[in-house]
Formats: sequence, structure tokens, C-alpha cells
Amino acid sequence: MLIFGVDFSSAPRPRKPITCAVCALSGGVLRLQRIEALTDFAAFEAFLARPGPWVAGFDFPFGQPVSLIRALRWGASWAEMVARVGTLSRDEFLAALQAYRDARPPGDKHPLRRTDALAGARSPLMVHRVPVGRMFWAGAPRLLAAGVSVIPCHPTGDRRIALEAYPALVARRWIGKRPYKSDSPARQTPAQRDARRDLLAGLRERCDDLYGVALDLPGDLAETLLNDGSGDRLDALLCAVQAAWASGQAGYGVPPDADPLEGWIVDPATAGA
Repeated sequence: MLIFGVDFSSAPRPRKPITCAVCALSGGVLRLQRIEALTDFAAFEAFLARPGPWVAGFDFPFGQPVSLIRALRWGASWAEMVARVGTLSRDEFLAALQAYRDARPPGDKHPLRRTDALAGARSPLMVHRVPVGRMFWAGAPRLLAAGVSVIPCHPTGDRRIALEAYPALVARRWIGKRPYKSDSPARQTPAQRDARRDLLAGLRERCDDLYGVALDLPGDLAETLLNDGSGDRLDALLCAVQAAWASGQAGYGVPPDADPLEGWIVDPATAGA
């Protein structure tokens, strides 16, 4: 089974591509085969069109809080909501989020989805610093257009399975909240490199215990992950670990009562919610 982990960017370019970890899952072993750099959205759309079966974990929110969707009247289904978002320019989308935030009381400008609260993730309304709102605007309409099966938002029966991942949730299991990447790789610190080394060691030693799959990480690729100060390649692998775990779970590890408008981050930590 092909497993992909995708570290997403809302503005892919050669210096900051969408990063894809290409893995094979067989006999309970997840083997990292290569890392791909998708430098523009045309390359990302071509990636989504690759024939299945495959399961991929994407590091961006698939949905928005129900309160926002209802307030903005964006639709009653995920497909309707995302199709509406797809008609908006980036500035129109950002303006809609700002208007919604302006109408909310102080201290509650960035509401969370249920899955964000469980995973300790950022609000999908955030558009600065960690611009997950921009990622939603750029990513979700492309998933819809590609016809992939988006779990639990828009299952189509297609053999290309898209799951929402959150690599920080994997990293915390081994290194807590120690920083392991830098916005400017040239300014990475020895402590960040040490954190990546510890995280890779933990994955190699105990991935099977926590995620039900053993990790086969060739030495040359391990060095690539260790030396990447941006952490993008490592994050892509962490997304693949979550996707591999989910591929063996009933309902891909998503609780039956998960709201398809909001989406769900797949991980053992959120599965029993």
C-alpha cells in the first residue's frame, strides 16, 4: 500500500515547496522510499491525480468550525462549503474570516474545531504566523476538485484516501514541545538539530508501540531529515506515520460522531474521543 505524508504550503515555490514523503506499507512496516518537492500547485494537483490505492495524510485543516460555516452561510455540506470557498479570491476569503472574528467577543476570536481542541492544534481561522487558514483556502478546494475520498468530510468511494494529519502531535510523543525546526533553516540551532535526532531515534525505536507500524528509515534519508533545518521533510514523514496508522483502523480512526463539516485529525490521541 502506498502511503503519502504531505507537508503543505499555501504558496509553494522552489524555496518552500509542498513536501511529500513517499512510503510503502507492507507487513506492518512503513518504509520511507523518497522525499518529493512539489514546487507549484500544478505539481500538487498532478500528485492528487496519481492512481490509487493510496492513503495520504495532509498537514492542513480540511474544514472550519461549524459556528463560522453557519454564520457565513457557506453551505450545509462539506462539498458545498468548500465549493463556495473555491469561488473566493484569497483577499475575499481573508476578509470573510476577519469579519467573522470582528463579530466575536474578545478572547474568542479564533474558535477551535472539536478535533483541534483534542489535538492541541491551532484554530483554522489563523492566517498569520502559522497560516493554517490560508492553507485551508488553498488546499481543500483542490481536494474536492481532484475527486479523492476526503475522510470524514466527503467520502466518495475513490481509492485515493485523503486524511487530515498534524505532525506536531506525533513529535510531542517523543520530544514534548521542544522546537525542532526553524522558519529560517540557516539560523537553526544545535538544540533544534538535537531535537530532530531524538525524534528520529524515537520513531525508529517505538513507532510500532505507539502507531502500530514499524518504521524502516534508510540511512541516507535519515540524514536528509536530520539536516533539514526547516523540518518540512520530517513533518512529511510524521504525516505519513499518522496516515499509516489510520489505514489500519476502522473508519480510519475517525469517531463516528465527527462532524464532516469540520474534519478530523487522525491520531491515536484523538481516536477515542
